[in-house]
Amino acid sequence: IVIKNLLKVRSFSVPQLCNYHKNVVDHYENPRNVGAFDKNDVNVGTGLVGAPACGDVMKLQIKVDDKGKIIDAKFKTFGCGSAIASSSLATEWIKGKSLEEASRLKNSDIAQELCLPPVKIHCSILAEDAIKAALK
Repeated sequence: IVIKNLLKVRSFSVPQLCNYHKNVVDHYENPRNVGAFDKNDVNVGTGLVGAPACGDVMKLQIKVDDKGKIIDAKFKTFGCGSAIASSSLATEWIKGKSLEEASRLKNSDIAQELCLPPVKIHCSILAEDAIKAALK
């Protein structure tokens, strides 16, 4: 009986990943570029954004070479699976890009690639906002 009750409780606390597209699940279960750079490094830009409505917080950092090319990107996100997946995908996409190219990345591109439902679009908006903040 105790095991049955534990399993019932556990089933409520486990995220319902089966409701997410495989691209979200992939980036959530295998996030790319998690971590942080030294914020005092002159070649590092940091964007910190949040969504008060849901509590998601996203920190995205870029490391830029002398020619203005993004040579690496890292993120730390406190939030739902869609927020983590959006951060992971965004860092993958901006690595190797110029600052100008990275500035043109749109949340709609991220949302489309991850097949985010309308209720999770704010996660891709956070990723775009974090990139723009890191570029400043």
